[in-house]
Amino acid sequence: MKACTGIEGFDEITNGGLPRGRTTLLEGNAGSGKTVMALQSLVNGARLENEAGIFVAFEESSDRITANAAKFGWDLVALQKKKLFFLDAKMNPDMVQSGNFDLAGMLAGLENKAREINAKRIVFDAVDVVLALMRDPGAEQREVYRLHEWLLATGLTGIITSKFGGYQSHAVDQQHLGFMQFMVDCAVTLNHELVRGVSQRSLRVVKYRGSAFAENQSPFLIGEGGLEVAGGRDMAQLKAGGIARLSERISSGVPRLDAMLGGGYYRGAGILITGFPGTAKSTLAGAFAGAACQRGERTLFMSFDSDAEEVVRNLASVNIRLQRFVKNGLLRLISARAITGSAEIHLMQIKQHAKALGARCVVIDPVSALAKAGNEETAYSVAERLLDWSKAAGITLVCTSLLHEVSSFAEGTPLQISTIADTWIHLNYLVHAGERNRGLSIIKSRGTQHSNQVRELLLSDAGVTLADAYTAGGEVLMGTLRWEKEQGEMLEKAEHKAAAAKVLAALDNQELELEAQLDALRRDLEAKRAEKRELNRVAYDRSAKLIRERTHLRELRGVDTK
Repeated sequence: MKACTGIEGFDEITNGGLPRGRTTLLEGNAGSGKTVMALQSLVNGARLENEAGIFVAFEESSDRITANAAKFGWDLVALQKKKLFFLDAKMNPDMVQSGNFDLAGMLAGLENKAREINAKRIVFDAVDVVLALMRDPGAEQREVYRLHEWLLATGLTGIITSKFGGYQSHAVDQQHLGFMQFMVDCAVTLNHELVRGVSQRSLRVVKYRGSAFAENQSPFLIGEGGLEVAGGRDMAQLKAGGIARLSERISSGVPRLDAMLGGGYYRGAGILITGFPGTAKSTLAGAFAGAACQRGERTLFMSFDSDAEEVVRNLASVNIRLQRFVKNGLLRLISARAITGSAEIHLMQIKQHAKALGARCVVIDPVSALAKAGNEETAYSVAERLLDWSKAAGITLVCTSLLHEVSSFAEGTPLQISTIADTWIHLNYLVHAGERNRGLSIIKSRGTQHSNQVRELLLSDAGVTLADAYTAGGEVLMGTLRWEKEQGEMLEKAEHKAAAAKVLAALDNQELELEAQLDALRRDLEAKRAEKRELNRVAYDRSAKLIRERTHLRELRGVDTK
């Protein structure tokens, strides 16, 4: 049995929460979030499980703890009436210790209070403070074991928080109270440190008796609602979200690119647009955002490079008009340059803004900014979880990624997220004859046939489009080279056409001459035939006349004709 903490990500890596009816140790350095995590588990136990809880504060007063927790929106005042009890166990600094003391009396009182409110959970916050008042390490161990045995006897789900000097989890047992890790059923270490000037928080479940758990270090942050822990991939949630929607297509905002992709992007897919500076990555992302808003879909556009006003102005120069969508609330432009902190903080901000907007499409420009100084080790994990989150939520995610001109394209993207993106579009330059022209190619697009051509990307005040593929000598020609080649071909075609027209004209003349000769020959032939007919007629008439004259002469002579 496990006690749900309600802390996003933590219950996932512990397969359900803390061990119910047993003891958990939270250890960490200053500002690592031990008190927040312990209190949040109590609050969520009361809210989600209807379990009353007790919070024993050895270091801070309950009033200060309540005031500090007010920003999380937990409404501790209302919970304190029925579900939460705070015990101020902080020692007065003016108190003079005389003789030995133990925790037996306090524990007896807590047991009565637990029965009174039917408490199921209890927190001992900063137990190291009170143990430091003991005379010797033996006394400290005795009281810790007394506390542990009391928790076992009462059946309460216990959380003990304690400090240690630095984050060296492999050597925590060498700390002053390191033996506590061996005693408890679950031990969690929390860390807060600066990495190249960037604040980073992380936790690790060191042990968990009788249960499997994620053993690796997990980053977390303290947001508006408390702790949020980066958990692993939830495949069930992914299948119920974006992965299940496999067939719907949405436009990229560039019709000719949609044709190259076989109909556009898949709904809920992760799209990666890479390229060197100035290759129009932001422009393609803006075209997608504009098309999404035209479909009536709420869209979040987070820019790490420019202010919101600059994004609107720059995209308007290529006929991508976003201002009206900003005004009617379909588009929310966020300048992430104003957000300081780790990559985890940026991920949290993205999720919060998308949830508040009800976004169906999200643009991150560029996602490679997550890998800025101090975030190199965590940026890939953040980018991976960003893609997983968008798929689970059914959000179509378009990310641009900056490639440095000194890097090799074969090395992939800075965060190496090209391997997990569904569609990868690459933009580059073709520099020749004093010109720099933009080329677009589709490296991959999972689940669909797509063009393998390199196309010239054309930007103008009329909009964004792609030129027809034009090759010569096995190379794709763009810009002036293409124009010169087309002009040369046009001139060559004109010359061939003129030469052909000249030959045709000569042939026409020859044909006319031959036809005239044929007409003359036909006339001569007809004259000869007429002359022949006349001669035949004359000869026939002469023969017939001679026959008639002979017959008449015989008649005159009385010649017997028999």
